[in-house]
Amino acid sequence: MTDAPAPSPGADREDVPDTPPFTRDDVELAERRCLHQGFFRLEELHLRHRLFEGGWSGQVVREVHRRHDAVGVLLYDVERDVVALVEQFRAGAIDDPASPWKLEVVAGLVKPGESAAEVARREAKEEAGCEVGELIELHTYYPSPGACDERVTLFCALVDSQGLGGVHGLDEEHEDIRVRVMPFARAWELLAAGRLDNAMCLIAFHWLAGERASLRARR
Repeated sequence: MTDAPAPSPGADREDVPDTPPFTRDDVELAERRCLHQGFFRLEELHLRHRLFEGGWSGQVVREVHRRHDAVGVLLYDVERDVVALVEQFRAGAIDDPASPWKLEVVAGLVKPGESAAEVARREAKEEAGCEVGELIELHTYYPSPGACDERVTLFCALVDSQGLGGVHGLDEEHEDIRVRVMPFARAWELLAAGRLDNAMCLIAFHWLAGERASLRARR
């Protein structure tokens, strides 16, 4: 007789359903104001929503940063066990105590009519001069749903890292992007040291740490 599997931690707790209890129909949007319109848009929402214990909330006012959806791509060379990251100035990190220049995965915004995979291949070429082979989709997620509507689709791209390096980017977008090619082990050291301090890197590298052996076994 096969022993029954041991209960997982917290197995006696309430099960979480596969679908959320509420939908967009459970929100009443009374007003949407534009506070700023530039490359991105800032809106003020006046709304109320249903409550878990029944009834409706009072009126809630929230500011929402409306952005384009984005794509991130971790460039990984299976043969050499090497990753390629990009380093560039980031305005959102201008007050970072260490540096506003950040090491990141290749990333870009989705233009109308583009698929996430098309963006991944375009940005790999623009930011790293890299032709992408196989694309593996990892996750789609909201980086900060309390204040921003952006959704990110994250990929791992299998590439040939030979010849990668140098400075890339589009002049019209004022991009100055240096490609950093390094062994996975060195990148993992940088992550542990806090140098890879953005969500795309953290999610992508933790995925790769779990899948790296199986990817390399496919060689």
